[in-house]
Amino acid sequence: MTAGTGPRIDAHMPGSYQILPERGLVYVRYEGFVRLQEAQDLFADYQTKPDAHPGQKQLVDLTHVEDFERDFPTLMAMQAEKADTFLSKGHQFFMVFVAPTEKAQAMGRILVAPWKGVNGVVTSMQYDEAGALAILGQPETSIADMLRSTV
Repeated sequence: MTAGTGPRIDAHMPGSYQILPERGLVYVRYEGFVRLQEAQDLFADYQTKPDAHPGQKQLVDLTHVEDFERDFPTLMAMQAEKADTFLSKGHQFFMVFVAPTEKAQAMGRILVAPWKGVNGVVTSMQYDEAGALAILGQPETSIADMLRSTV
């Protein structure tokens, strides 16, 4: 999968993703009301792509999240599935959340917390795009500029 491809955001999906293989990065964007089953479906779709592989850094943009489903047992099961996928073969899993709003920060805290203390997993929640991109070693200061330069 190349930049600009992948599921598109629409009324039935909470988000989209773009695999940026030349950067070793996956950009994930959620918006609106995020339902866990839809997020799980998005992750399942990602796993089927030939450019998806353990060790890719994840940039998760929560900027446009209005609210999210709070089903903690399902969330924990999803996180366990991600751990199985991303930590296979000894790879490190690096995930940075962009969360500039109060709702986004609430969701980000819930997504970051289960990973604390998990060996091989590094997570961070940033309040702006520039900070998130800097942590990921990207030269751009906005996600839009990063996506434009990858096309």
